[in-house]
Amino acid sequence: MSYSIYGNANVHGKGLEPNVINDYEKALQMAKEQHKPLLLDFTGWACVNCRKMEENVWTQPEVYNYIKDNFILVSLYVDDREKLPLEQRFTYTTTDGKQKQLITVGDKWATFQAENFNQVTQPLYVIMDTSERLLNHPVGYTPDAKKYVEWLKCGKEAFGK
Repeated sequence: MSYSIYGNANVHGKGLEPNVINDYEKALQMAKEQHKPLLLDFTGWACVNCRKMEENVWTQPEVYNYIKDNFILVSLYVDDREKLPLEQRFTYTTTDGKQKQLITVGDKWATFQAENFNQVTQPLYVIMDTSERLLNHPVGYTPDAKKYVEWLKCGKEAFGK
C-alpha cells in the first residue's frame, strides 16, 4: 500500500533507479567506488511528507538529475517492520544510557538516525562523504525544489573540496 495516488512503484523506486538502494553498507561502498557523496534519506512507509518530497520535489528535473548524477542515494526506512537476522539483534545502550532492543530493520535505522544526527523526524536528508563526515547541515521536509537543490549543491561542493 502507498499514500501515493500514483502507486507503490513510485514510492519504492523514487524514480531514481539504479541510484537508490536500501543498504547503508552497500551504498557506502558504492560511494567510495564511484567517488560520490552519500545522500541519506531517513524515511518511513507511513511518512506523508516523505511521499510529498518524492512525488513533488524529487521529480523536478533539476533535483532528479542532480541527485542521479552526483550522489549515491540510500533510503533508510525507520518504520520497517522486517525482523533483523537473529545474529544482528541486540540491546543497544543509547548515548543517554537507555537500553533499546534492536529487533527490526526500522529499529536499526531509527536508532542510527537518532544517535548520529540527534533527530527522529522524517524525512531527514543527510549528505556525507565517503569517510562518513557531514558535508552540510541535514535538512527535513523542504517542499521548495529550488531550495532543496541549493542544499544538494552545497553538500556536493563541500565534497569536492
